[in-house]
Amino acid sequence: MTIHSEHPFATPDQERDPARRFRGRLGGTVALATTGVGLDRAGLTVSSLMVAAGEPAHLLALLDPDSAFTGALVGARVAVIQLLEWKHRNLADAFAGLFPAPGGVFRLAEWAPTAWGPRLVDTSAWCGVRLSDVEPIEVGWSLLVDVAVEEIHIMDEAQPLIHRRGRYQRPD
Repeated sequence: MTIHSEHPFATPDQERDPARRFRGRLGGTVALATTGVGLDRAGLTVSSLMVAAGEPAHLLALLDPDSAFTGALVGARVAVIQLLEWKHRNLADAFAGLFPAPGGVFRLAEWAPTAWGPRLVDTSAWCGVRLSDVEPIEVGWSLLVDVAVEEIHIMDEAQPLIHRRGRYQRPD
């Protein structure tokens, strides 16, 4: 038996979408967006996120238009954006639909209710956001969403969950 360092069935680099390969080299901290209450909660792992400073600050995110979260956000108009750490990598995969979550993804962690939706209890940074008056725009295969930041909480950060070139990386 041979153990490979790469996925044996992965599409060769030269055959992959160049735009996705370029985006993969940008990297960044993985975020988790959540909204809703009780059985109507929804969430999505987000790595295409930009912060626009201002009064108020805005977050611009590229979301999967077919995800349950995107529909829930449009309905609720509020969400929590939390930055994940290395210890949350399985949670990130579960909310991305890549890791099993028996009983649902919200059973994999402890959550606290907020005015914007469920907040991961052990996150080191989160903000409550409200969908802006700018209608979401189809951009490529994604939906560009603009949310205004209403409240931000930042605590000490241990090990941010970095995503680069299709993999999680430790910051150290």
